[in-house]
Amino acid sequence: MNLGGELVSLSRPRVMGILNVTPDSFYAGSRTPEREQIAARVRQIIDEGADIIDIGAYSSRPQATDISPDEEMRRLATGLEIIRTLYPRAHVSVDTFRAEIASRCVREYGVQIVNDISGGELDSHMFETVADLKVAYILMHMKGTPQTMMQQTRYDHLMAEMLYYFAERIARLENLGVNDIIIDPGFGFSKTLDDNYRLMNRLDEFARIGLPLLVGISRKSMIYKMLGTSPDESLNGTSVLNTLALLGGAHILRVHDVKEAVETIKIVSKTLQSTE
Repeated sequence: MNLGGELVSLSRPRVMGILNVTPDSFYAGSRTPEREQIAARVRQIIDEGADIIDIGAYSSRPQATDISPDEEMRRLATGLEIIRTLYPRAHVSVDTFRAEIASRCVREYGVQIVNDISGGELDSHMFETVADLKVAYILMHMKGTPQTMMQQTRYDHLMAEMLYYFAERIARLENLGVNDIIIDPGFGFSKTLDDNYRLMNRLDEFARIGLPLLVGISRKSMIYKMLGTSPDESLNGTSVLNTLALLGGAHILRVHDVKEAVETIKIVSKTLQSTE
C-alpha cells in the first residue's frame, strides 16, 4: 500500500487499532469522547504495536443515532489533532462515509486512508474525492444505512452478490485512478449471524480478488450473540476469528485489542512458516 508516499508491505498482516471518538459505540470499553481518554487510547494503540490508527466519530452500530457533518468533523478534529501532536508520522485511517469529511481529514491532518462503510453508496462524490486525494480506500460491503442495514439481510446468493458488488465498484474506482483499494466484507453489516460465519468460512474467495483484504470482527455480535455473552466478554472469540481470518488470507485486522491481535499474527505467521 502507498500510504502518504510511504510504501507499506503487506507481506505480513497488519493491525489497525480502533479509536472511537464517540459516546455511543456498541462496545462501551472503546468509547473515548474526552481529550484525555483519546490521548491515552492513541498511546495504547501505538505502544501495543498497531500499524494503523482507524479513527471514527460516527457510530455505525445498528440503529445508531445520526449526527451532522459538523458534529462528526468536530469530533474527528479533536482526535486527529491529538494523534498528530503525539505521533506526527502515524499511519491514520478515517472511518467516514462522507466525502467532504474525508477530504478535510486528508488535507488538514494528513490522513492516508479513507475507510468507507458504505462502499460509496451514501455519498455519490466519495469515489471521485478519493481519486482526487490519491489516498488508499477501504471498500466495505453494506446494504442500506447503519439505521436500516439489519432490515436488509436477504440474499439469493450471498457470495455471488457480494463478489459482484466488489467487482463493479473496483472497476469504477480503478477507472478513476484509485490505485490502493482494500476490500472489507463488512462482517455484521446487513448480514445475519449465519451469513457472517458463512463469509468467514469462504473468506479465501475474497482474497482471490487480488486486493488487500481487511477483516473487522472485533467483539461483534456474531461472537457474543452466538455465545450468549456480551461485547465485554468477546475477546477470546475475537482472537479465534482473527486466527481464522488470517488463515483465510486477511492482510489487515481491524481490532479494539491491539496486543492480542499482534500476538495472534505472530503465532499464525510462525506456524505457517514452520516446516519439519
